[in-house]
Formats: sequence, structure tokens, C-alpha cells
Amino acid sequence: MKDLDLSLYLVTDRSLSLNRPLEYIVEEAVKGGVTMVQLREKTCSSKEFYELAIRLKNCLKPFNIPLIINDRLDIALACDAEGLHIGQGDIPYDIARKLLGKDKIIGLSVENIQDAIDANKLDVDYIGISPVFSTPTKTDTAQAIGLEGVRQITQISKHRSVGIGGINRANAHDIIKCGADGISVVSAIMSADDPRSAAYELSELIECRG
Repeated sequence: MKDLDLSLYLVTDRSLSLNRPLEYIVEEAVKGGVTMVQLREKTCSSKEFYELAIRLKNCLKPFNIPLIINDRLDIALACDAEGLHIGQGDIPYDIARKLLGKDKIIGLSVENIQDAIDANKLDVDYIGISPVFSTPTKTDTAQAIGLEGVRQITQISKHRSVGIGGINRANAHDIIKCGADGISVVSAIMSADDPRSAAYELSELIECRG
């Protein structure tokens, strides 16, 4: 099992950055307590995605924080990212693992109990339980599963997990109480006036387990 700290997992979205450089937000967030970063880009060209991935990887390297690429296996390979996150409609896990190798991190989104059961047959490194709450930052997800859904999935899953979707200071601790190993946030940090303080406050809530 890889030594992953899933406690505060940032998923990027440049449209929520308030026109600030992505590298600035990510570095500040890491200084505040973010433990993993996923680069998610749906609209830019492959070249721009690759160049952004290289810049973020260089930004994260001094902090020993893994860079995870969302969806794009080719970008993950090209920039030698630490891992890849795939959804139910993306490239199959076994293909991704074959191409990336056993040492890379692969995360898988699960949207319901059946997805979690199916994921137990796979040697993924973590699952992303998505979406916990409705969120405007991602419109192509399934119906929100709520806290009870998180509780049910963490009880049957053999994998470590993060909750994602509509998570903020008001509900972060609830996700942990339901059994998740961490929370994944987008706007709670990307749109914060002070990303470092926002990350620190979230990390404090996560540490108050039980």
C-alpha cells in the first residue's frame, strides 16, 4: 500500500481562481495544509495542459506533494505525474495501471454502492466518493449521495477514500465522521480570498476526528 495522505485533497479549477495564477493558489494551499493536488482541465489544449502540469509538478516537488492528473492518461505519462484519477467513464483501470506501472497512484471515482463494490475488485490506491453534495463546479456527476451514502460506501470499501462535491468548512468534519480518510475540495480553496488560511482551517477540522 502506498503511503498516501488523502486528508486534504485539492482539485484545481482555474475558472474559480479569481484571476490569480494557479501556481500561486496551489503553493499557498500546500503551505496551509493541502496534502494532494489534482490538476483538472476540461477546456484547454493538450499542450497547455501539459505545460501547466509541468509547472505544477515543479511547484509541488519541494513540498513532496503528489500531483495527480484528472482523466488524461497521456498527460500523466508525458509529465511523469505521481498519479492519475479516473472516473467511471474514463479509460479502464487495468489499461491505466498497465501503462502507468505499479508505482504510480491511481484513484477512481465511485458514485454509488455498486461502483464501490466493483472497485473492490481493483487494486486502485483510493476512491473518490462523488458527489457527496450537489456542486456547481462539476455538472456531469451523478445524483448527490449525501452523508449516509459516504457512510455506506466507506463501510463496504476496502480502499481508502475521499469525499468530494460541495465540501466546505461547514461540512468537512461530517465527511470524516462518516468514515472517509479525507476530503477533496475545489471552490473552498480555489475561490478563497486567502487560500493558505482556507486550507489551514480545513486541515484543522479534519484533524478533529471522531
